[in-house]
Amino acid sequence: MEVQQFYYDNKIVQKFLYATILWGIVGFIVGLLLAFMFIFPNLTDGISWLSFGRLRPLHTNAVIFAFVGNALFAGVYYSLQRLLKTRMASDFLSNFNFWGWQLIIVAAAITLPLGITTSKEYAELEWPIDIAIALVWVAWGANMIWTILKRRQRHLYVAVWFYLATFVTVAVLHIFNSLEWPVSFLKSYSVYAGVQDALVQWWYGHNAVAFFLTTPFLGLMYYFVPKAANRPVYSYRLSIVHFWSLIFIYIWAGPHHLLYSALPDWAQNLGVTFSVMLIAPSWGGMINGLLTLRGAWDTVRESPVLKFMVVAITGYGMATFEGPMLSLKNVNAIAHFSDWIIAHVHVGALAWNGFLTFGMIYWLIPRLTKTELFSKGLANFHFWIGTLGIIMYALPMYVAGFVQASMWKQFNPDGTLTYGNFLETVNEIIPMYWMRAIGGSLYILGAIVMVYNVIRTVRSGSSVTDELAEAPALAKVSKYRQKSEGYHTWLERRPVKLTLYATVAILIGGMVQIIPTILVKSNIPTITSVKPYTALELEGRDLYIREGCVGCHSQMIRPFRSEVERYGEYSKAGEYVYDHPFLWGSKRTGPDLLRVGQKYSDTWHLNHMYDPQSTSPGSIMPSYKWLIHNKLDKSDTEAKMEAMVSLGVPYSEEEIKNAQESMTAQGLQIEKNLYSDPDFAKNYEADKEYAKKNGQEFVEMKDREIVAIIAYLQRLGTDIKVKEAQAIK
Repeated sequence: MEVQQFYYDNKIVQKFLYATILWGIVGFIVGLLLAFMFIFPNLTDGISWLSFGRLRPLHTNAVIFAFVGNALFAGVYYSLQRLLKTRMASDFLSNFNFWGWQLIIVAAAITLPLGITTSKEYAELEWPIDIAIALVWVAWGANMIWTILKRRQRHLYVAVWFYLATFVTVAVLHIFNSLEWPVSFLKSYSVYAGVQDALVQWWYGHNAVAFFLTTPFLGLMYYFVPKAANRPVYSYRLSIVHFWSLIFIYIWAGPHHLLYSALPDWAQNLGVTFSVMLIAPSWGGMINGLLTLRGAWDTVRESPVLKFMVVAITGYGMATFEGPMLSLKNVNAIAHFSDWIIAHVHVGALAWNGFLTFGMIYWLIPRLTKTELFSKGLANFHFWIGTLGIIMYALPMYVAGFVQASMWKQFNPDGTLTYGNFLETVNEIIPMYWMRAIGGSLYILGAIVMVYNVIRTVRSGSSVTDELAEAPALAKVSKYRQKSEGYHTWLERRPVKLTLYATVAILIGGMVQIIPTILVKSNIPTITSVKPYTALELEGRDLYIREGCVGCHSQMIRPFRSEVERYGEYSKAGEYVYDHPFLWGSKRTGPDLLRVGQKYSDTWHLNHMYDPQSTSPGSIMPSYKWLIHNKLDKSDTEAKMEAMVSLGVPYSEEEIKNAQESMTAQGLQIEKNLYSDPDFAKNYEADKEYAKKNGQEFVEMKDREIVAIIAYLQRLGTDIKVKEAQAIK
């Protein structure tokens, strides 16, 4: 039998590993800054690009796509070559994948702090970057499939199945959720509206967690845990059941993010059913990983790599038990919109993704540099300080969630809300926010220790070079299944067929949920009194999106007595038919705003944006002073309205033609309302005089961004008659 020599490409692995470490530190630091903003809301006072609303999506994108994404690619490039006994098919595609991904990350790091965002969770990047993501992702997938086709190992190991499912599913999710109507180079609107947009977004959002943060890392678990322990995977049969059941069931579970919302009940109930079913395959994977280490616990005690991996798998098991429990309606009614969800998410992110990545780094770096790890003691310190950090982060957030839910729902004997002022619930959990910041600091300290350990290891080792290997050429075998061959064993040597089957498995759930919601009109009943936003309100809504207000405020009132009493009539699907994108939110750091329109004066809103604590003592909302001074850009208003018309919003030609006059008239009315406050009038005239004296351009109040924001906020919830609710404070 002919034995062929070839070289594994280690340099691409090295590049992705170093990028993983770099972006991990950046993402963690931004997250820690955000944690301290809950305690010191004006920490970055007056600096628009460092405001909480703009930095939050930067943190999530940096951790998910920069840190975890680069780790995913590093692990796949290392393991895939060795599992297939071949070099990656194309060095060009490998490097295109690396540099393209880093440029996308840099683009995100620039655009998100500038407020260039779609506002859709985990999909905030604008349409040119979305196209770049699709191109780079397809390049990676093409390189992977090409490599599989030229492999020297006949059967595909379980890790490769998960890599293929990751590629196909993320491509489908990204493309369909990112269907946007461009207005300009860096502005677009989602083609879906309201309820439809929410369903598609959380079909994507939940399955981005499933197929970007879970399935590829399960593949890495199946490769690196047996390698680090020098033991075979516990059960081949369990891995088959785990893979197929997981990818089929996971895709159905997205609607559990929208329970008690305006989403049709049938879609909510489907999400609940399949979410509960997810426990079985998820725990099947956890059991397979942990039992691979049976009889090797002495090795685990000695190996920092395996300690990281054991906690990672345990964290995966905890998160994937808690997720289905949170999808039960009675539990979701308590947890949703609260800090409980923050705890749940970070158990998965910090333990499962973070610790598996750290274990992989500690295992790979010495092998790539042909040396020993500089300090096993420092690696163990990283493990223990990181584990303590996770505990100190998660436990206070669970407590905060329980406290919030309890206070939000309590009533006095006379039927009024016990805590009618929302800020009472905020002030009660400040100590928990302090503990979270401390836990996050410990986690980052461990990561910094890892950076030092890696640098010292690399310096003591050799330069990373391509690795010589040899393997027999792949012998030809009949494409038909042999009598002695199991069905799945046969399928494992048919990569194209396996990929097609996996694609069908993941498409079924999405099609069953999404197609009826989009095509069946009766799922979204219309309300005749609901009208499109005026030109100025549309501009204000875009500013609301730019500033990331949706990260702290919901616009979805659930049909609970406590919420109806606090906010007003519960939400109806027909209220959102002109919302491109939807803005239901996923957390209430502040109160719901769906019915905030006309509850407060225009002056109150201006003062609230300039200094939130002046109108709401104890508020942890940061100030938005730049909105008061910035001139509103009205140059694209007509183009925005025309884009909306293309998406089905019934603006008339006359409304578009008269957009500028309409904005001026509505802006003048708000300016007039503001003038009714003597303090405003005095300060406004003083600003005008100062600008004139210093030769500066003076922007009329009617032309400032704050007026557009006020117009939008005052419109919210006024299209339908609703029950009077307590004033939101």
